[in-house]
Amino acid sequence: MNRSTLMARIAAFPMMLLAACSDRAAVQSRTHSPSGSPDDGAFAQVQSRGHVAMGVDQYTSTHHFEPSPDGGRITLVRDGDDPAGVTQIRAHMVGIGATFRRGDFTVPGFVHDRAVPGTATMAARQSRISYIADTVPRGGSLRIHSTDPIAIAAIHQFLAFQRQDHRSPHADTSR
Repeated sequence: MNRSTLMARIAAFPMMLLAACSDRAAVQSRTHSPSGSPDDGAFAQVQSRGHVAMGVDQYTSTHHFEPSPDGGRITLVRDGDDPAGVTQIRAHMVGIGATFRRGDFTVPGFVHDRAVPGTATMAARQSRISYIADTVPRGGSLRIHSTDPIAIAAIHQFLAFQRQDHRSPHADTSR
């Protein structure tokens, strides 16, 4: 995603947030954290900003943040049949891979409304990390690879934070 597209989405965010707030009761009734408790306001805000940044409804999509010995993988899929949403996800993965390659982690900072753990090191070691977008059924993925142990540790920190904040499957919710 280029900077002008991101800025346009950020400019549209207040209207989307109002729409999300007006539909909050319906959202709360159908979404729960892995522990089964209703979503809190902070999570709803992450979901709303994620919708702006990624272009798809976060409540009807599933994130996976999987570490591997040499980095990891981010996968985002639509939960149902949505060809337009799948196209959007795949474009997002290509765009976010390009921005991460440049050491730009503005989008995760926007979505989570703070600096995301691991991104400072990932930016500093950008030349030692590769990002490869790929397609998966109903979505896309971004493979993150490095042979640098410090970069790999930062990637794992980044993925663990994402897994937790997005309440992804297999997230450790005990913290």
